[in-house]
Amino acid sequence: MAREFSRSQRVAEQLQRELADIIRTGVQDPRVGMVTITEVVVSRELDAAKVFFTLLGPQEQALQSMDALNRAAGFIRSQLGPRMRLRIVPQLSFVYDTSVARGAYLSHLIDEAVASPAVSDDPA
Repeated sequence: MAREFSRSQRVAEQLQRELADIIRTGVQDPRVGMVTITEVVVSRELDAAKVFFTLLGPQEQALQSMDALNRAAGFIRSQLGPRMRLRIVPQLSFVYDTSVARGAYLSHLIDEAVASPAVSDDPA
């Protein structure tokens, strides 16, 4: 049986593809860096979108990238207008996605735990 997707999910997926292309080709601010759009969450009314991104490079640059993307949100919306068939282009807010960094940290902890010698609770 085919899965059904809500309109907001379909819009979010299309927004993610279009945003990645616009940021890659249209945003000239060097503070943005190598950004990857990981998820887009669109409100039920399709008037607001929260855009989660990760950054290839140092984590310290995340705040600069987030600021640059939020400042360029108006330009990005103007580029989205002709690409999307929506009556209203959603307001964009960019948020740094820490899940990738957190996953890498947890994976590192698991690798350390597996590599360390097992500690036995048996006193004998």
